[in-house]
Amino acid sequence: MTYRFKTDLTENDVTPEAVFLNRRQVIAGAGAAIGAGLAGQAMAAGNDLEPNAYEDITAYNNFYEFGWGKDDPSRYAGQLTTTPWSITVDGMVDNPGKIDMEDILASMPSEERIYRFRCVEAWSMVVPWNGFSLSELLARFDIQQGAKYVAFQTLLRPEEMPGQTAGGGIDWPYREGLRLDEAMHPLTMMATGLYGKPMPNQNGAPIRLVVPWKYGFKSIKSIVRITLTDTMPVTTWNTLIPREYGFYSNVNPEVDHPRWSQATERRVGSGLFARKVPTLMFNGYEDEVAGLYAGMDLVQNY
Repeated sequence: MTYRFKTDLTENDVTPEAVFLNRRQVIAGAGAAIGAGLAGQAMAAGNDLEPNAYEDITAYNNFYEFGWGKDDPSRYAGQLTTTPWSITVDGMVDNPGKIDMEDILASMPSEERIYRFRCVEAWSMVVPWNGFSLSELLARFDIQQGAKYVAFQTLLRPEEMPGQTAGGGIDWPYREGLRLDEAMHPLTMMATGLYGKPMPNQNGAPIRLVVPWKYGFKSIKSIVRITLTDTMPVTTWNTLIPREYGFYSNVNPEVDHPRWSQATERRVGSGLFARKVPTLMFNGYEDEVAGLYAGMDLVQNY
């Protein structure tokens, strides 16, 4: 099934940062009418959220390929070569192959989506991404009927990604995965930019996954391979510390991380002593995605 995401944001779908930051009543959820099965707007609770400043988003994040500090990605990712770039799509598809980034940018629909972003470390942002539904890309390769999961892999290039030579226990390259129905959900996107600008290296250039109802480490960056499979794929953090990082890792304030609470979050850019705010179930996208997990208990959802 092909899903379409129809944005109701105005100003030609790509709004300058200054306009974003002055605008009140921003739709912080999907802000959209999404597919025949998801009529209406995907609105996060509290529609007065503003996107974080470009400087917040690009200067404070995790991208361990460039180091373990929050500012390491912005300090070191400039050396990453992102042209040329291609993604290999293989596994249980009828038409496996590579697709160049130029082809992706030229042929895929470009949309603007303002999403909540919630890190497993209990900090959060609101990010205006640019990109398209992952389902639009996968449809080009004709998924076989028996496929159940989608596996993703990040670039392995230690000469440009110093974190890949610095230890830390990670078996590089970074890997992530989704169930196929999660991957095909219209909220799941491939992001190629933010604030109408090309994706910065430190945020996962030139193309990354964004799954807004899951903790941020599921939204793998700098993707070079997508594999359709009938078995649950190996994922980096679930392999490294399975007791702390589940395969699903849906945002769930009722299930704490073993070492800290997930009931609240700190908004980046709100000041060092800003009051924490309650975390929303599924990061505010419960109406849109809870049905994917019908019959699963809350712990398994994590």
